[in-house]
Amino acid sequence: MITVHHLNDSRSQRILWMLEELGLDYEISRYQRDQDTLLAPESLKRIHPLGKAPVLTDDSMTLAESGAIIDYLAQTYGRDSLLPARNSPAWWDYVYWLHYAEASLMPPLLLRHVFDRIQQAPVPFFVRPVVGRIVAGVDKAFLRQQIKTHLNFVADHLSCHDWLGGHHFGAADIQMSFPLEAAMHRTELADSYPRLKAYVAQLQARPAYLKALAKGGPYLYGPRDAV
Repeated sequence: MITVHHLNDSRSQRILWMLEELGLDYEISRYQRDQDTLLAPESLKRIHPLGKAPVLTDDSMTLAESGAIIDYLAQTYGRDSLLPARNSPAWWDYVYWLHYAEASLMPPLLLRHVFDRIQQAPVPFFVRPVVGRIVAGVDKAFLRQQIKTHLNFVADHLSCHDWLGGHHFGAADIQMSFPLEAAMHRTELADSYPRLKAYVAQLQARPAYLKALAKGGPYLYGPRDAV
């Protein structure tokens, strides 16, 4: 039996979606973030030493990292439906986007989120201006341009493709969903990238996505009317 160790508002939502696309039976073991730190509970470390989600168990196997889990599920259960022909040009596109999502696109988005949390955190009034200047400086010198570069890159690709792999929806689209949902959750980015906004809406309209959302529970980056 497949079990997804599912943390609210996390990458594990796309694992539920992947399983729904494949039509597989699975169970959900639920975990809630700490309301103050937003970190996963210590209980997740009993499943995997890093204590992060998603973690998938399939009989005796335990697998972490969403890219590895999606690749495992695609190659084990969805080779004919969610993967291109192996060693074709489309195959290497799949491999590229599978790794690009977390290795390149997500880090600057995550850093922006961390800086937002820093700015919102309670600090002495005489320290706040210093914190604000540091955050603004890093954002202007590095983060803003990095995010723009990456989102331009993805938007340019999707300007001439229906899906990341071309004309067919696949596992790479599921893997890329989380960073793009996180980006489009920011109004200023959604307004600046209408193609990415439309692409995310296209992903979120899939029946399997909606089934996974219903099973997974409230999801911060889901459709606005589902938050």
